[in-house]
Order: sequence, then structure tokens, then C-alpha cells
Amino acid sequence: MHIVIMGCGRVGSALAQTLEEQGHTVAVIDQDPTAFRRLGSTFSGRRVTGIGFDQDTLREAGIEEAGAFAAVSSGDNSNIIAARVAREMFGIENVAARIYDPRRAEVYQRLGIPTVATVRWTADQMLRRLLPSGAEPLWRDPTGGVQLAEVHTSPAWVGHRISRLQEETGVRVAFLTRLGEAILPSSQTVLQEGDLVHVMMRTDEIDRVEAAFAKGPEEGGGH
Repeated sequence: MHIVIMGCGRVGSALAQTLEEQGHTVAVIDQDPTAFRRLGSTFSGRRVTGIGFDQDTLREAGIEEAGAFAAVSSGDNSNIIAARVAREMFGIENVAARIYDPRRAEVYQRLGIPTVATVRWTADQMLRRLLPSGAEPLWRDPTGGVQLAEVHTSPAWVGHRISRLQEETGVRVAFLTRLGEAILPSSQTVLQEGDLVHVMMRTDEIDRVEAAFAKGPEEGGGH
């Protein structure tokens, strides 16, 4: 796939190098030609100097044959404008924009532009490790009715099957993070110490689900 990236800062350059290593062709757009130094000498993709939401600049970067577009410059407005141009003018389906202001991110999400709110996400991830309690939303559907969340799980659940956790809490476990690796559990998977549990649930059931995960299994049930 050909992928166009707007912004050659730390995120853009790392993304470009990773995608190229995976066999994709990549074009990187930045207003500052010195920013391309971050790509290193081994990067073989296109380096396009210009404004990322300018249609001619995007064409020079190969947007017309691209399968995806990432807007990761340092400006929220530039990122969202570029993402909308890529989607609405050039018909790119796989589009994502980095947004620093988390309040804006929700607005743009409703416009159908997937966003990554960098500062909020990093802060939330740190808080999860420092204060592991409750549920931390990782994704919401555009209507806000369903969400994927990491839910703090009582140690009392360790040694019990995921199937029992699902039955007693009424949620669907989407995946576990175990020793830094994501795993898709089966009905036979047993919860281990240190597992992070990520569940799909209705947004209006968060309080009930948090309470059930914090309480532990009901007495008298089997493993």
C-alpha cells in the first residue's frame, strides 16, 4: 500500500520508517525541509516539502494512489483540515489525525475522522499504571453508546476462566494484555496475575461493570 504522512516530527518519522520496514511505500510531507533528516539515510520514500492540506502538495506525494493518510503535524487545525481533504477530495478511506486538544478530538470523531489525542492518551496510560482502578475508555463508537475499555480487575478473579468473568459481569472480553503482549482469550483462558482486561460494553453500564470487576467472583461458583 502507498501511505502519505503529513508531518515529519518524531511521530511522523517513526511511523514512516515502520511502515516502510513493513513493505509499504511512503511519502512524507513537511513545510520544513530540514525535518526530513529525522527519516535517516536508509529511508527510500518520497520527501515532499509543502503544506499538507494543499491539493497539489498531496498529489505530489501520491495521494491519488494512496490507501491511507496520516496527519501528525504539530497543528491540530492543519491535521484535521488535511485529513478532511484526503477523505473528501481524494476519497481516502483510511485516514487518521493527531489532535493535541482532547476536547476537539471528540468533535472530529463525530465528523468521521478517527483521531489520536496524544497528550490525553499518554496521560491516561500513565494514570492507569499509577492508579489502577475503575474503567479507562480506549475507544467509543461514534454514537457513544458502546465502548472498549480497560477495566481494573480484582485479584480475586485470578485463576478463574474468562468465560466465568463474562457470565457474571455481562460483558465481552475483547482481549487481554499479558506480559506486554495482546492475546485473544478463548472460553478456556484463565486469568493470570498481572493481566490487563479490555472489555466491550455499553457506556451506560460502566458503573455496574466496574463494581462487578472490583468485587470478584460470586461465592459458590466453579472455576
